[in-house]
Amino acid sequence: QVQLVESGGGLVQAGGSLRLSCTSSGGTFSRYAMGWFRARLQERELVAAIKWTGDSTYYADSVKGRFTISRANAKNTVYLQMNSLKPEDTAVYYCAADGLEFGDIFLSSNEYEYWGQGTQVTVSS
Repeated sequence: QVQLVESGGGLVQAGGSLRLSCTSSGGTFSRYAMGWFRARLQERELVAAIKWTGDSTYYADSVKGRFTISRANAKNTVYLQMNSLKPEDTAVYYCAADGLEFGDIFLSSNEYEYWGQGTQVTVSS
């Protein structure tokens, strides 16, 4: 059973930066695509995703050029570097792992089998 634990959230002023981390245990992290989602009100949005190889990524248009996803398979960890933060980036951020080993990047939350508990990011104006 894969378990994911996020960290790094907090309160930051607009224009600031945060780096989120998500550490996996209980599974073969290096074989899974990973995604970062955020939830605002009742909507969950895929922010960024990275293939198990680390050489293919996806970003939502709203974060392109500001956020960077990366992974360190040796540390079972995926990161989300968030720069130039805006108040509209305020949300609970979740990392997720898909359930298919050696798969491609998935854009739908339905394709992700394992989820962390979430970490709050608040950006003040």
